[in-house]
Amino acid sequence: MEHLLNSFQYLFQLWPMFLLFIGVFLGIIVGSIPGLTTTMLITLTLPLTFFMDSVNAITLLIGMYVGGISGSQIAATLLRMPGTPASIMTTFDGYPMSQQGKSERALALGITSSFIGGLISWLFLAVLSPPLAKLALTFGPWEYFTMVLMALVMLASLSQGSLIKGLIAACLGMMVHLPGVDPSIGQMRLTFGFESLESGLSLMPVLIGAFAVSQIFKDIINIDTKPPQVSVKKEGLLLKLSDIKKHTINFIRSSIIGTWVGLLPGIGANIAAMLSYSTAKSSSKEPKKFGTGHEPGVIAAETANNASIGGALIPLITMGIPGSVVDAILIGALIIHNLEPGPLLFTTNPEIAYGVISAYLIGNIIMFGIMIFAVVHIAKVLYVPRAYLLAAILLFCVIGIFAVGNSFFDVWVMMIFGVIGFIMERAKMPLGPFVIGFVLSPIAEAQLRSGLMASEGSIEPLFTRPFAATFLVISILSLLWPLYSEWKKTKS
Repeated sequence: MEHLLNSFQYLFQLWPMFLLFIGVFLGIIVGSIPGLTTTMLITLTLPLTFFMDSVNAITLLIGMYVGGISGSQIAATLLRMPGTPASIMTTFDGYPMSQQGKSERALALGITSSFIGGLISWLFLAVLSPPLAKLALTFGPWEYFTMVLMALVMLASLSQGSLIKGLIAACLGMMVHLPGVDPSIGQMRLTFGFESLESGLSLMPVLIGAFAVSQIFKDIINIDTKPPQVSVKKEGLLLKLSDIKKHTINFIRSSIIGTWVGLLPGIGANIAAMLSYSTAKSSSKEPKKFGTGHEPGVIAAETANNASIGGALIPLITMGIPGSVVDAILIGALIIHNLEPGPLLFTTNPEIAYGVISAYLIGNIIMFGIMIFAVVHIAKVLYVPRAYLLAAILLFCVIGIFAVGNSFFDVWVMMIFGVIGFIMERAKMPLGPFVIGFVLSPIAEAQLRSGLMASEGSIEPLFTRPFAATFLVISILSLLWPLYSEWKKTKS
């Protein structure tokens, strides 16, 4: 409790609070523009945090995370163009409400739902994280290896496209990590005679290339697309207490679903929103109204996708396992600042672990305030010519990468992975498993080798250690279930 209070005390200083506000504001802006995802924003910001204090850096990124997921509802509601995949389900009822002249009501429901979902998931984050971190301290290398395996398999199995494509993407990401010095024997591997590869491929060029540059290439194809003009009024953006009481069960149920889904490695906010929406529809007395502009549909989707952030942050700070692609990038940010994500974070760097918890709560409060008072003006950002945005973003990508490493090699790596990311998406091969494979590959390799050395080459602990065996079973089931579902569908 003392560490948590200290983190709040630090956060309420001028500079950290300013960074959190800026993070949330930029997240809302970028999240509201279709094509400019939260992942892109956080990835682009990573080079800027390189020279910042680690607590301030993570505060800024958490603010962007919260703001980006919440802001995406604006385009989803007004244009039927979700700013991020997390708001896909919001379009089902938010957009029909907008078409019926209820834009303000739809946004009010979405904003309040995001806020409540964030508050409830924060309670789980604050209460569960410390004891889970203590439990994780008992884990050995086999547990960590199987957790990484579980994260990769679950993400691959739930990604867009086939299971095979998801697994291929994860394997490619792990292979990209391999060039450089072998951490166990100190010898060079897979450098192909290039001196620039002797230190391996840096995290930021790969991330920025795969997410930001590839997205730029993707948006260039549709650069002339102009969204229809939609006006939003200030009145009606704040829900009455009676509205909240009316939908209390939906708020609580969707928050719990979102948090629980966020806890599962590699799934993400879009799955949380889908599951919450389906649950709300199946438990409703009026299921046929869903998809026609039904208020519970907006609430279920927006509550769950924001609650998933708090859930995803739990395995991140307690075990160093990402709950989503954005969390994988946050792990990368910690690594850049020479911090080891996982249970030791609570003992070696408690200011970081509890800083994440406090920043998430205050970030949600700031998000609510900005959305209520400024959403009318933020909505106008949707109509900024995309050509100006893309040119500026690409310029910042090049400058940022060069500034961090002072190397044109990193710039070329960024551009190459931009092309690779673009090709992968055109082939409907998900980028999520690729990036998480790249981020988690060194952890998996180190833990596997450590486990094999401790067991003298035996893999028996995989099956004899309870947690390791459990994670392995979940991985196998996650791998087999999509195959079984596809076989059953084909048979019927």
